[in-house]
Amino acid sequence: MTTRNNAPHELVERALELSRADGCVVLVDEETTANLRWAGNALTTNGVTRGRRVTVIATVDGAEGTASGVVAREAVGAADLEELVRAAEAAARDAGPAEDAQPLLSGEAASPDFTAPPAETSIAVFDAFAPELGAAFARARSLGQALYGFARHELTSTYLGSSTGLRLRHDQPTGTVEFNAKASGTSAWVGEATRDFGGIDVAALQSQLDERLAWGKRKIDLPAGRYETLLPPSALADLMIYLAWSASGRDAVEGRTVFSRPGGGTKLGERLTGLPLTLRSDPAAPGLECAPFVIAHSSGGDQSVFDNGLPIAPTDWIREGVLNDLTTTRHSAALTGLPVRPFADNLVLESADQAAAPSLAELVASTERALLLTCIWYIREVDPATLLLTGLTRDGVYLVENGQVVGEVNNFRFNESPVDLLSRITEVGRTEQTLPREWSDYFSRAAMPAVRVSDFNMSSVSQAS
Repeated sequence: MTTRNNAPHELVERALELSRADGCVVLVDEETTANLRWAGNALTTNGVTRGRRVTVIATVDGAEGTASGVVAREAVGAADLEELVRAAEAAARDAGPAEDAQPLLSGEAASPDFTAPPAETSIAVFDAFAPELGAAFARARSLGQALYGFARHELTSTYLGSSTGLRLRHDQPTGTVEFNAKASGTSAWVGEATRDFGGIDVAALQSQLDERLAWGKRKIDLPAGRYETLLPPSALADLMIYLAWSASGRDAVEGRTVFSRPGGGTKLGERLTGLPLTLRSDPAAPGLECAPFVIAHSSGGDQSVFDNGLPIAPTDWIREGVLNDLTTTRHSAALTGLPVRPFADNLVLESADQAAAPSLAELVASTERALLLTCIWYIREVDPATLLLTGLTRDGVYLVENGQVVGEVNNFRFNESPVDLLSRITEVGRTEQTLPREWSDYFSRAAMPAVRVSDFNMSSVSQAS
């Protein structure tokens, strides 16, 4: 519960009043998190946590340029503000000119709810989910299965104010649920992202687990090699997110990435896939809504504290198969001559004709022989020049023959570039909201299709289980 003088908007205003710097940006993040955890068909923990972080960004003009100092602290109240502001100013004075320095964004129009209390979640967010979870435990016990997992709902209200007049606010709900089921020496995973837990169908998730555990009753050993592979939305999301994170305009212009053109320049305008696939971000995407302006607590990569408050527009990174945009700050855009393109906190990959796109089950039914790869993890970059990634399969790789899943195969280490993979997609399914497993702690707002890929490189057999 916030009190007067400790209300988030009051902290913003007071910090700005205290500032003696040439420029100042203040970010106050108010966060509440509700969570449930379970193991062996029983709830183990539940609770609600609260937190506050205040970030002060001070800018100081000098003969050689503008310096910035950034200091952030937890659990800050009104009495702590002056020390925090002075620390940020001292950090700016001690720093050299900031490479990414730009004039702070200005504006007079404030978010209409800037002075309202922060949004909050509570354990009540699980009122409908919890009884369904209990029923899933009972069913799993009756079938000799063990369920493990967690559900988490976080609500963060961010208040952004600047000495140049910005007064912006964004409320971000983030919910995830993950189940891992184990039985008879096999395991399976399913997960889902949600804004409010209103649409989570536990019985449907458990049905997917039942199906995969049944597939795992038959074990099949396969050697390393290249296989036609079906990637469900979650596994594809993990790869496409890494692609998006690597789409730096400055790095591409400077010749350091897969998006650099040999001899100089970028691959903007080049075709990455023969299919009409579009990879895009949009702060207003239904079900994936995210901040419509830049919220930057630090500078680095394609993010700059000087860009706080910069509007984020819908952007097609790949448009109908062609590389269309790369991420930039105002600074890196000025360096490279590229347009300003901040990255939004969501990602959608879709084909042009969604009405005719098949489901994953329909892709399986039309398959002569392929692997069905449900989960990947421990993803690491091997070569930025090609965006070659390596990682491991987990919790279910299955063999499909003549339209049927015939058994579970051993795990593999894979070596794949998501950029090269785009060129080898031969069939695209229906786009649906999904939870990327590897990156779910950092990036949960994604919508992807299931795809069929030729020659997916299972580079070696893994002993992981």
